[in-house]
Amino acid sequence: MLEILTATEMRAREQVAIESGGVTGLDLMERAGRAVVDAVFAEWPELAQTPQTAAVLCGPGNNGGDGFVIARLLKAWGWEVGVYLYGDPERLPPDARINHDRWCAMGSVHDLAQASVEGLKVALMVDALFGTGLRRPLEGVAQQGLNQVAAHVVAVDLPSGLCSDSGRVLGTVSNAVRAALTVTFHAPKLGHVLADGPAVCGRVMVADIGLAAQAEGAVRLVAPPDAQSLTKAETAHKFGHGHALILTGGAGTTGAARLAARAALRIGAGVVTLGVPPSAQMEVAAQITALMLRRIEDGQTLHAALTDKRITALCSGPGMGTARARDLVPVVLRHESAPRVVLDADALTAFADAPETLFGLLHEGCVLTPHGGEFARLFPDIAARLAAPATQGPAYSKVEATREAAKRAGCVVLLKGADTVIAAPDGACAIHAAAYGRAAPWLATAGAGDVLAGFIAGLLARGFPPMQAAETAAWLHGECARCFGPGLIAEDLPEVLPKVLRALPDQAARASSRMSALLANSNPST
Repeated sequence: MLEILTATEMRAREQVAIESGGVTGLDLMERAGRAVVDAVFAEWPELAQTPQTAAVLCGPGNNGGDGFVIARLLKAWGWEVGVYLYGDPERLPPDARINHDRWCAMGSVHDLAQASVEGLKVALMVDALFGTGLRRPLEGVAQQGLNQVAAHVVAVDLPSGLCSDSGRVLGTVSNAVRAALTVTFHAPKLGHVLADGPAVCGRVMVADIGLAAQAEGAVRLVAPPDAQSLTKAETAHKFGHGHALILTGGAGTTGAARLAARAALRIGAGVVTLGVPPSAQMEVAAQITALMLRRIEDGQTLHAALTDKRITALCSGPGMGTARARDLVPVVLRHESAPRVVLDADALTAFADAPETLFGLLHEGCVLTPHGGEFARLFPDIAARLAAPATQGPAYSKVEATREAAKRAGCVVLLKGADTVIAAPDGACAIHAAAYGRAAPWLATAGAGDVLAGFIAGLLARGFPPMQAAETAAWLHGECARCFGPGLIAEDLPEVLPKVLRALPDQAARASSRMSALLANSNPST
């Protein structure tokens, strides 16, 4: 499992290691500093060829202690190193103070508040000001010190100005360092993959400093699915792989549901039926081949359709219209057959005036897939907290918002975005980050969300638990977009899925080499 940690969880990992007696705080600081230097030379090999100039900005906490180690190692490499401290050396934590004193035996420490560093030209700037410990926006000399000119900028743990737990820049976006390389330790932090994180972190590398994994309760990065879980049994018939019912809207609005249905079929549901009102029957019939069609005029006909026990999942919302959704969604959720259900788009907006009505109907077999606007309609108070300016850390995060929403709804919630967050009512949470090497900007196209809903419905029909269905669908959705590339339209996503599925064994093997590989090979410009 690829865990992503909060600042508090990371400190707990370190404390457990120290209290076990297997390592000291000084050991961890030394390993971290050495890892940064190794990462810099790996990222920019030319810097290892000839001694260069560096400015190391050290903060008042242990992040600053890492900076003193980095300065000492670069000095030993023959570099000319200027060290600037933000704060009083007498108030440094014990381990950071020891490394401060070790550096002082080799060179000077300048007071950042008094030194003139703005406009200083160096080959490398090391941002070791705050890391995961930032609690307020950068201001004054701390911000000015980051305005010097450097050919290369490396951030220790996190670029200063970025909240470790939310990925939000505290204050304005200009308050954060824009690093070319960020080196973090043991595991990625939430701030690397949420909100503004990918925009300011540059390339992220994760260094192993010898801490044990303790993944209980941690947020996970969505990993490539196991190829075996998506195969079909050699002797099973079509209904052995589930029957998904996708409800459409009226004439002229059936395209979104047809996209979802095609996606459900491609991802392996044995049978997929479109539930169509009379006005749209001819329209849909003229557009489909492998998909089935059933007339669903109203709640009564839907109730009758659901008596077919072979129907194992249902998708409601894409292009459905809010009036039809208000009529049919309660029928689905109250039906004694209790199929697993994906609610998207109009099925969510239809209950914006009374979200508690919807919450009272939902069950643990449901998955909600809102984008930001739909989320705000169902969870206005949570959305307001998430939209509030981030003025101090740790700021309220998308992870916290989605977890709170899932608990309130009593089912899995997938909150879309480049930083898609998926949470279950018990607090289980995963992030699918379409960033760094997995950036998929081509998903910003009409209908892409309908395909995602169809992928989830198809997996639910096949028997995947809701959380697993949402995670697997999110990963495959992003991978389809990356596989197709520029020019993508929503119709392309289901059609490229077979190619993605065939490549899964290789993808899974690469993913098993740890999170460091996923982020170290990344570049936000690609």
